[in-house]
Amino acid sequence: MGEPPSQLLLASANQIRTCPRCRQDFIDAFGMPELWWSDYCRNSNGYFGCETSDAMASSGISMWAFFEVKQLEEGLRYRWHKINIFTRWLLSTKQTIILLFDLQPPMVERLPCPLLDPESANLADPFWAYARIAAEVLRLEDSAVMSIRNHVRKLELQRQPAGKPQPDYRYLHDIARHAIHVSETLDVATQTMGRIVMQHDIFMKSMSDQDISQNTHSRLQFFESFIESLRHRSVSNEKRLLNEIQLAYNTVAQYDAGTSVEIGRSAQSDSASMKTIAFVTLTFLPPTFISAIFSMSFFDYSVDSGWTVSNKFWVYWAFAVPTTVITVILWFVSRGS
Repeated sequence: MGEPPSQLLLASANQIRTCPRCRQDFIDAFGMPELWWSDYCRNSNGYFGCETSDAMASSGISMWAFFEVKQLEEGLRYRWHKINIFTRWLLSTKQTIILLFDLQPPMVERLPCPLLDPESANLADPFWAYARIAAEVLRLEDSAVMSIRNHVRKLELQRQPAGKPQPDYRYLHDIARHAIHVSETLDVATQTMGRIVMQHDIFMKSMSDQDISQNTHSRLQFFESFIESLRHRSVSNEKRLLNEIQLAYNTVAQYDAGTSVEIGRSAQSDSASMKTIAFVTLTFLPPTFISAIFSMSFFDYSVDSGWTVSNKFWVYWAFAVPTTVITVILWFVSRGS
């Protein structure tokens, strides 16, 4: 029967990294470069690499790629989908060895199927597996972008409630954070797909029969173009969300400004009332002062002798004047501090 056109292995890269001997076994068995196991590759958010051995006729091409997609679920829960693939294509047998690392459900059931059933016409092209992977990445990215778009659309359709607006700033912040992550993964995916298409173009030029790879090249270009369009939509989602956040802030500011105007009008009304009270008080202050002076025992009036003033009247001024001066000084001091 012969060897199958493709062999698929599922493995856990994180577990293998903890075992130096296991890493070396993968390097020896599949021609994996040492840099693939580096920390910067493990912490990266996307990449594509390719190595062609010197003895290509007897060996082949090693390629690896990593895609990361953030998807929102119900209730603002989210999940990170990671596609970490390494392929070894053997020129002599047109056989492809595919390693998928840390594949998460439900991709465990969905993704291996198209990789185990390649089209025979595409086996002469080592990039056929990446066209299948790109289709899955495109599906995940489209779902991620549309999920953000649905949340933004829900915000845009909300009616302004009566009374004081109370925007859910925590919700707006969370949506903005997820939208930034989606745009980030799309930017990286666009760059990664561009590298794959560029490397495939180099491969085609090295082959005598370019018609064999033309179908795969067209698919890769389509996926690159579609992911680029998704990136533009994701940027649009971010801008629309920013408009909603600004609207929320401006609506609250407008309401607070209206409240401040009402407070100012009430203050003006109170000020007018206080002016009226002060004017009435000032009007009656002189007669009140005169009445207080003449009601003191320092003054006496009789029909026979008329008005008489006590020789102790100076006592009143001796206390009244200093007290008034001290009061005025304290008032100025309190205003200065």
